[in-house]
Amino acid sequence: MVKSNLTTSTLRIAPVGNSVSLFLLISYLLCIGFGLLAPEQIAMHEAWAPLLPGFEWLTWTGFLIGFVESYLYGWYFAILFVPLYRWFAKVR
Repeated sequence: MVKSNLTTSTLRIAPVGNSVSLFLLISYLLCIGFGLLAPEQIAMHEAWAPLLPGFEWLTWTGFLIGFVESYLYGWYFAILFVPLYRWFAKVR
């Protein structure tokens, strides 16, 4: 029988928050770049608008709002996911 070490299965909020936030931020920047290069019919900015309140296409304020909200969504995910993961890891 193999003993499981709880410290290896415990997640910390800060690394998960930063990782997911950076992932979403990079995805946001790639989609903005794609939207600038792609024809209007296949651009992604219409998909971002409902997900990011205050986001406006091709304005500096809209870009910055989307930038900040993308990062904050990563922290929102981490703050909810890590405690849930810890709880389910204990319950096993």
